[in-house]
Amino acid sequence: MGHDPGHDLKSPPHPFKSGGPRCIALVGPFQSGKTSLLEAILARTGAIPKAGTVEAGTSVGDATAEARAHKMGVGLTTTTTSFMGDNYTFIDCPGSVEFAHDMRAALPVVDAAVIVCEPDERKLPQLQLIMRELENLGIPRFLFLNKIDRAHRRVRETLAMLQPASRVPLVLRQIPIWNGDLVAGFVDLALERAFVYREHKASEVVALDGSDLDREKEARFSMLEKLADHDDALMEQLLDDIPPPADAVFDDLARELREGLICPVLIGSAIRENGVLRLMKALRHEAPGVADTAKRLGIGDAKDALAYVLKTSHLQHGGKLSYARILRGRIEDGATVMACSGDSARVSGILALTQGGDAKRSNAEAGETVALGKLDPVKTGDMLATGKVAPEVLTVAQPASPVLAMALASIDRKDDVKLGQALQRLTEEDPSLSTVHNAQTHDVVLWGQGEMHLRVAMERLRDRFGINVKSHPPAIGYQETIRKPVTLRGKHKKQSGGHGQFGDVVLEIGPQSRGSGFAFQDKVVGGAVPRNYIPAVEEGVVDGLARGPLGFPVVDVKVTLTDGSYHSVDSSDQAFRTAARAGVTEALPQCQPVLLEPIHAVEIVCPSEATAKINAILSGRRGQILGFDTREGWPGWDVVRAQLPEAEIGDLIVELRSATAGAGGFTRSFDRMAEVNGRTADQIVAAHRVAA
Repeated sequence: MGHDPGHDLKSPPHPFKSGGPRCIALVGPFQSGKTSLLEAILARTGAIPKAGTVEAGTSVGDATAEARAHKMGVGLTTTTTSFMGDNYTFIDCPGSVEFAHDMRAALPVVDAAVIVCEPDERKLPQLQLIMRELENLGIPRFLFLNKIDRAHRRVRETLAMLQPASRVPLVLRQIPIWNGDLVAGFVDLALERAFVYREHKASEVVALDGSDLDREKEARFSMLEKLADHDDALMEQLLDDIPPPADAVFDDLARELREGLICPVLIGSAIRENGVLRLMKALRHEAPGVADTAKRLGIGDAKDALAYVLKTSHLQHGGKLSYARILRGRIEDGATVMACSGDSARVSGILALTQGGDAKRSNAEAGETVALGKLDPVKTGDMLATGKVAPEVLTVAQPASPVLAMALASIDRKDDVKLGQALQRLTEEDPSLSTVHNAQTHDVVLWGQGEMHLRVAMERLRDRFGINVKSHPPAIGYQETIRKPVTLRGKHKKQSGGHGQFGDVVLEIGPQSRGSGFAFQDKVVGGAVPRNYIPAVEEGVVDGLARGPLGFPVVDVKVTLTDGSYHSVDSSDQAFRTAARAGVTEALPQCQPVLLEPIHAVEIVCPSEATAKINAILSGRRGQILGFDTREGWPGWDVVRAQLPEAEIGDLIVELRSATAGAGGFTRSFDRMAEVNGRTADQIVAAHRVAA
């Protein structure tokens, strides 16, 4: 590890500094440089000899086949390092909103988060989504302004642009040193020291003078003013023009970070390893430890050990692993742990999370993050306790509503059972995936958070479970109904030696109000159809309504049996069922059939500047816009409400994300069935016949 002269400076005492291993989440918008920052941290702290890159596929993070194929994070990467005698677990979280559930499941038990963001206004909506997650959980957070070497505006302007994403003040801890149009280094406002960047090496301390000194004084005073909003003594010192003691400034930075009153901002370039050691120093002195995190979570002192499962993984040849943060006590290999459900399991292996592969451990202490082997009844989000009482549920990260679906089928029919098992494991690893079996079409439908989310799931089926699948858009729930009543006789007569078949019914078929469903009534008098055959007649009617003349199930129909005849020898349940089905099938084309399509109530959340685009998208998809309003508690966001045909929702999320810089989302719920007429109906019926 390179030498940083800044480490030689005598640091003021830090009463807030916590012992024990820390767990830090790296979060931020898509492609902001989180994985590059993790590489830089590991390289600068000596955990790896040289930082890898996402582009070359040599990074510790994004190490799965799917992540490297797409050059993006598609799941959590958990790894460890040490810095100045302290141990750290870093959790690199995916930036895409499609894989955000992994982040949500892990965040509750981290000690602090580093939000990696670049000076790009287009990333603001995504940044706000992430900030809100951290704020709601009360997690202390730093903002690392990455790619500062590419900045084209003053850092204060960048901060003012980013501030709407945060409910608390973004407090600038460093300002850049400019060399013409290039950022050559930074001034640390807390240390009052200037540093010049050295690519892939530690920064060098330089004299602070000239215009940089003037800028430093102005920026430092601005930082102190924001700290003084929560420190009366500091406010008095500033009013009296008394320089505050260095240790008081550091204490305020640490306390206000931990209490969620500020979000300190540091600058650097992950790809060049600039600003990384100063970030580590800030984490070391100001980020809380596991005892503080346990207190934040309301976990008291007790003898039994307590852990939280932040991730579940099924290895191809290693069984199930539960990644867990130990929040209290010690868990031994072979110990029996109890989950929130009351189910118990025996820990079969404890693995440390290192860059060179998972190393076996005999135990894990409070603060450490490890993988626990073969805890079959345990799921992500579970608390684990070594005592005899089931632990309380800490928090449940609810998956976002699914927004895109794909019908799957194994290419080789002998893989059908394996496919079901594999999907069960995938949805256990990632609860934001879900499966539904469509009884009508017999499709297995996989629901997810977007196009890439589903693509990665199918790649995992192939690469990890050896199952090749074919996919197609799921069937739309079209139905049909009738407008005109008809009375018709259905007759089934067959003679072929021995007993024949005879059934004869007269049916009145008429429309009902929308949503009424199916009704059957028997008005036979005089025993024209014996009572014991009536249920068979109803079954035949249901058979006939299963597929109408347009090719879809028929609904909102009332069928009345009014008359018929029977044969004492040849009549049977099957004969009457066949007669009723034939009668319905013949009658329906005469009843003026009409196509029905499902209409869903859709609620879209989007940045306000995208609302006009969203309205245009909905109008282009046969949507009826009901109105829009500001999103409560979300400055700069709107909620658009509309009604949209199910057929038009299929790939809506793709267009929606494109229009909102990846930040927009929607929820939907079935509203009603509505008639479709004219050319649209003709196209739907024709396409269905071709597919059939």
